[in-house]
Amino acid sequence: MEHLFNKIFSFLNSVQSKIAFYPTVLAALGFNFAFFMMYLEDRGISKYLLETIPVLVVDNGNTALTLLSSFITGLISMMVFSFSMVMVLLNQASSNYSPRLLPGLISDKNHQIILGIYLFTILYCIFILFSIQPTGDKYQIPGFSVLLGILFTVICICAFIYFIHNISQNIQINNILDKIFKLSEKRLKYLIEAEDGELEEFPDTSGWHEYHTEKTGYFQNVALKNIRHICERENTQVYILPVKGIFVLQGIPVFKSRKELDKETIDEILDNFNFARGELVADNYALAFKQITEIIVKAMSPGINDPGTALNGIDYLTELFALRMLKRDESMISKDKKVYIKLSTINFERLMYNVLASIRSYCKHDVILVQKLTIMFMYLKSQKASHSCYYDVIDKEAAALLADAQNAISNERDCEVIMSLAKKLGLKTDTFEKE
Repeated sequence: MEHLFNKIFSFLNSVQSKIAFYPTVLAALGFNFAFFMMYLEDRGISKYLLETIPVLVVDNGNTALTLLSSFITGLISMMVFSFSMVMVLLNQASSNYSPRLLPGLISDKNHQIILGIYLFTILYCIFILFSIQPTGDKYQIPGFSVLLGILFTVICICAFIYFIHNISQNIQINNILDKIFKLSEKRLKYLIEAEDGELEEFPDTSGWHEYHTEKTGYFQNVALKNIRHICERENTQVYILPVKGIFVLQGIPVFKSRKELDKETIDEILDNFNFARGELVADNYALAFKQITEIIVKAMSPGINDPGTALNGIDYLTELFALRMLKRDESMISKDKKVYIKLSTINFERLMYNVLASIRSYCKHDVILVQKLTIMFMYLKSQKASHSCYYDVIDKEAAALLADAQNAISNERDCEVIMSLAKKLGLKTDTFEKE
C-alpha cells in the first residue's frame, strides 16, 4: 500500500509542475459538467425554473445560440492572448534573469487555473450549444444551462482581469526573488524542525554494499519514511549517496546498505527515488541559492549592468544564509534515537563557496556591492549557528572577497573603504596589501 501511495505521490509531484496540468483537469470537468447539465435538462430543470423563477431562464432559442456563439469566440481570443502573455513572461524571465527560473514560473498554479477556467467554459458552452433547438418549444430550450454559461463567462472576465494583474506582478524581479525566498524558507524550516536532538554516531560506510539505478535525471525527491520502514524490516542502515538536485547518471551508485540486500528489496528501495528532468525550489532549497546567485551574476554582466537587482538579491541571500546556519550539515532519519538513514547533503562551506565564488567574479570591481556583501558577512557572524565552524567559513569567504576587491579596484579612496571593512570583520589587513 505504501509503495502504491509513493508511486501516486511521485506522479502527482512531477505532473503538477507542468503548465498543462490544471487546464487539462478543468477542461475535463467542463466537458463532463456539460453532459451533467444536459441530463438535468432532460429531467426538466429549465421547465421547473421557467414556471417558478422565470427570470433565471433564457427561453428564446435564437438568443441562446447568439449568446453562446459570442462567448465561445470571445473566450478563445481571450485564451490565446493569455497564453501569449505567459510565453512573453517566460521569455523575458529567461533572457533578463535566468533560464533556471522557468520551472518555477511554469508551475505557477494561478496561471494554470485561469487557463483551465477558460477551457472549462469554452467546452461547456460548445456542448450546451449542440443541445439547443432554435425552433423548438420554449420548454425544450436549456435555458438554465445557458444562464450558467453566462455566469461562467463573467467569471472568465474576472479571471482575465486578475491574470493581467498577476502577470504584471510576476515579471517584477522583486516578486520573483520573494517567491524563490518563500519557497526555500518553507523548505529549510521544515528540514530544521525535522532534525532530532542528539543521535547516535552513524557508522563508517566504506565497506558497505553499493547499489545503483538504471534511471537517469535530476535526483528530485525520495520517500524517506518508506525506506525507513524497509530498514526496520531488514534490520539494516542505508546511506543515500547523491545530493538532492544533482544529475544522476546511469550506473552510478545511489545508496549503500550495511547489510547485503536481495533484488526484490533493492528494487523496493529504488522505487522510492524520484528522478525528474527539472528542478523545483520546493523540493530542494539549495536551488534557491543557485537561482538567486544567477540573478545577481546576470544583473552584473556587462550586457545588463543592473546593480540594483544585485543588491536586492544579496538581501535575500543574507536571509537564506542566516536560516541555513540553523541547520546541521548532516541529515539523518531516525526512530527512537536509532539512525536508519543518512543523506548526503551540500554542507555550509561548499554552499557558501559555490555562491560567493560566482558573485566575486562579477561584483569584485564594484565597491558598493562589496560593501553590501561585507554587511552580509557581519550580519551572519552575529546570528546563531548549529556549528561553530560556520563562523570560520564566513571569515574565509569574507577574506577571499576583500582580497579580490583590493586587487580589482585601483581607486585609493575605494581601497581605503575595503581596508576599513576588513577591520570591521576582524580580518588581518596585511593580507590585503597590494604588492
